[in-house]
Amino acid sequence: MITGLFETHINVRNLERSMKFYGETLGLELGRFEENRRVAFYWLGQRGEAMLGLWEVPEEKVQRQHFAFRTTLEQLLEAETYLKERGLEPHNFLNDGTTHPMVFAWMPALAIYFTDPDGHSLEFICMIEGKPQPNLGIINLDDWQTLQTKKG
Repeated sequence: MITGLFETHINVRNLERSMKFYGETLGLELGRFEENRRVAFYWLGQRGEAMLGLWEVPEEKVQRQHFAFRTTLEQLLEAETYLKERGLEPHNFLNDGTTHPMVFAWMPALAIYFTDPDGHSLEFICMIEGKPQPNLGIINLDDWQTLQTKKG
């Protein structure tokens, strides 16, 4: 019955600020803006593929949430530069002070994180080649690639 996730919604403190972030900074396409309801809907990926709703609420009703944007490996390898060019600070899952993407070996997938103006945790993620190896935990891409080369 379930074939994917079509939409998700988050609460924001200032709709215009969040619209600028998701629309201008991240480049998402605005699908609909409703001034009277204080909501904006953005397309994720191709129009009709998935949607993000931003709802303006009082500050005390904004709870920090997490969601991930699917991307390609090629784009994710450029994500650190992409984020920095937009004034955003990338960080890895371990939040250890480094900004390079990390591999979740149990999937395997490559990911990098950043935050929006309300402190929501955002992620760029892509599945990568290789057999899942949960015992490896979270490792850097160079180590993952070295392990894949040794198996090949």
